[in-house]
Amino acid sequence: MNPLQFTAETSSSGVMERDFTVGEVTGVLWSPATGPERAPLVLMGHGGGTHKKAPAMSGRAERLIAGCGFHVAVIDAPGHGGRPRTAVDEREIAAMRRAMAAGEPVGPIVVRYNAHLAERAVPEWRATLDALQELPEIGADGPVGYFGLNMGTAIGVPLVAAEPRITAAVFGIFWHDLAETAQRITIPIEFVLQWDDEHIPRQSGLALFDAFASKEKTLHANAGRHKEVPRFEADSAVRFFARHLGRTVTSPA
Repeated sequence: MNPLQFTAETSSSGVMERDFTVGEVTGVLWSPATGPERAPLVLMGHGGGTHKKAPAMSGRAERLIAGCGFHVAVIDAPGHGGRPRTAVDEREIAAMRRAMAAGEPVGPIVVRYNAHLAERAVPEWRATLDALQELPEIGADGPVGYFGLNMGTAIGVPLVAAEPRITAAVFGIFWHDLAETAQRITIPIEFVLQWDDEHIPRQSGLALFDAFASKEKTLHANAGRHKEVPRFEADSAVRFFARHLGRTVTSPA
């Protein structure tokens, strides 16, 4: 097992940010600068073409820490952030760019490429979780959640299906191609869908939500296009994880 190695640390506005590596995987762990020694962990998956410290990631992490004092970890997906791209990465990215330039649907390419990324990323996430749980402030028996939209869902659904340590998850904004894997997931789910998504047909998103075998699952359907997910969905995720990971919301969320 590759150990977790911290490579940088900063602290601001009550949040401690620590860069780390697990083997060749690069990640970041956000934690309360002060607070209880032990707290639940939320893993977050970033979107396609971004990276572990994208504004959406740091903003959601700040809400989860301010609201409940969670630890929040993100790793760079294969071929993202500072991680090198393979020939497959370059080929699929070029195909997406050609489709967008021609005004053609990119969904089939995104689904295919994200499935390839998930095959590489799921073992990396599981190894990272092993390493994070060695930290005394997290621990091997602490609650774990997962939060990821778009590509974060493409990687997160197979991860959660394979990883019993994750006991609650927020997904959304993806096609129904993940339905077969989603049928293996029974933990509580919150699912985000954009009603006017120009890339993902409404029925495709609804079919993915329907596929989850969870007894407790909630659909959040918002008016708006693909990139117009309301900010209040991040606050809803704080309340969701507070309920299911055993914390009390300590600030408005």
